[in-house]
Amino acid sequence: MTFSDMPAPPAPVREHRFPCDNCGADYRFDPSAGQLVCDHCGHTELMEQSTARTGGIRELDFQSAIAHQLPEQDIEETRITTCPNCAAQVEFDGATHAAECPFCATPVVADTGTHRQIKPRGVLPFALDESNARRVMTEWLGRLWFAPNGLKEYARKGRKIQGIYVPYWTIDADTKSSYRGERGTEYTESRTVMRDGKRETVRVTKVRWRAVTGRVARFFDDVLVLASKSLPKRYTDALGPWDLSELEPYRPEFLAGFRAEGYTVDLEDGFKEARAHMDRVITRDVKFDIGGDRQRVHDIDTTISAVTFKHILLPVWVAAYKYRGETYRFVVNGRTGRVQGERPYSAIKIAIAVVIGALIAGAIGYMIATGEAG
Repeated sequence: MTFSDMPAPPAPVREHRFPCDNCGADYRFDPSAGQLVCDHCGHTELMEQSTARTGGIRELDFQSAIAHQLPEQDIEETRITTCPNCAAQVEFDGATHAAECPFCATPVVADTGTHRQIKPRGVLPFALDESNARRVMTEWLGRLWFAPNGLKEYARKGRKIQGIYVPYWTIDADTKSSYRGERGTEYTESRTVMRDGKRETVRVTKVRWRAVTGRVARFFDDVLVLASKSLPKRYTDALGPWDLSELEPYRPEFLAGFRAEGYTVDLEDGFKEARAHMDRVITRDVKFDIGGDRQRVHDIDTTISAVTFKHILLPVWVAAYKYRGETYRFVVNGRTGRVQGERPYSAIKIAIAVVIGALIAGAIGYMIATGEAG
């Protein structure tokens, strides 16, 4: 797959800068030390430890958000430009006028476009630095035998990989469901059948169905929904699980030296995906409540209340490598080091494997034929 195959344009990507108190150069957040570090002069700045984890992060009211009635302090406006190659929207601070698209490595120049969005409420800080992220990515590539050797070498010694905070929604909701269905109880009957001209008695499993109704209730806490279209969902979903209990209240200092992507999946669409997940879980609960050996579910009527949400940022290392006209992308979980990405294939290696397979098959056939002749 080439990058141009991806139809959905990514959202704005922001980059926060914090000047060093000693020399004025930019700090970066050091995941291994959990503090701000100036690579220019070596000065460090300790970050105040937050006493509030997930439980201290304020949820926002869903209905107020979709009615555009959130307070102004929960909204932010950013300056963006559109990548001419992949249509990603890259955010700039006031002092930056040119940069490189983090998704396809194309140079971009700032314009005056703006983007208005709900502010992040929580952030899961990076725990994996760039060198370790590169190491786990190259180890992952090394296990792909059919990957081109040139790409492996390019990834190992190539351009810098980007640390990006990817946007997600978390949805909370209280649900109460009434259902109609049937409980199936298995039993066996003896039956006489004819086999090869002889009578035989066999046991046949049958099901006795009985109509049932009932109610189930469940509170859903932090249903996680990807709010980005910049990377294939099958990759980002496979990066989990994420330990959301380690979420910190959002502070821009965590973004120093990294970038953070704005959301392109709006809250209403995010809720639809969360609702689909809830419905699957509720159906499972209903089947458990019906009991018996088998279950039939005819109808579920669910009432949802107390819906709240958070916009949060999760850490991902992203690499986009152009190799022989193709763009290959890899993503690394910035906490656990789990890797996902496009699997490149070497035509030469595949051809060699086919030839070797044919030779082995021919040798086995020859040995069998020789043995039979003997």
